[in-house]
Amino acid sequence: MLVIALTRARKQLIRSVSESQAAEDLSRFFSPEIAEKITHSQDIVKPGEGVLREAAILFVDLRGFTALSQRIGPNQTVDMLSRYQGVVVPTVQAHGGAIDKFMGDGVMATFGAANATDTFAADALAAALEIDAKMTAWNARRAAREQRLLAWGMGLATGTVVFGAVGDETRLEYTVIGDAVNLAAKLEKHCKTRGARLSVTNDALILAQRQGFAGHGLTIEELVRVEGVAVDMDVGILPA
Repeated sequence: MLVIALTRARKQLIRSVSESQAAEDLSRFFSPEIAEKITHSQDIVKPGEGVLREAAILFVDLRGFTALSQRIGPNQTVDMLSRYQGVVVPTVQAHGGAIDKFMGDGVMATFGAANATDTFAADALAAALEIDAKMTAWNARRAAREQRLLAWGMGLATGTVVFGAVGDETRLEYTVIGDAVNLAAKLEKHCKTRGARLSVTNDALILAQRQGFAGHGLTIEELVRVEGVAVDMDVGILPA
């Protein structure tokens, strides 16, 4: 019996270590929430599966990065991109968000999609403002070294989204789909028009405050025309 017990214990230990290593490897390519779902899922993840979530979507984008990359060369380009993502990614994750995808110098993050929460709007707003503060501090260091200053824009919206797996049997990707995703992307682009660092729907700000966030310091502009949006809306702006 002792031999059987030791054998079972050894197998369990090996399985535990293997799962831990698998989760660690997956977390390099997926958010921790997604890696956890993949590693411990009892069923094979299939395309076409999805769930409805109330979530916040945050788009972050560097301004003029393509032109800058042409001047500084490939190594410096990748280094700067890595440093920028080193600001955005851990900040998003520290506030309970997940990285949905990288799009060149753009980052799309979700809050409340991978794992449902009651504070998704507050978490997303806190992450956006912290990213802005860290980017501002990075610019101050760049200015002290007489380096070119960076510019950025962020768009944040909340709403009902579909969270699930898309693709085929050979390549799956977790993502979110919904009006909030499209609106957040349009608000990020609105930053260029408005000369802002962050654009947030007023509905998202109100929801964030209901969820416990206080003192956002954004300027509320009423009945703003956002390109690609049919109806004018109230938008919170953080000027550049």
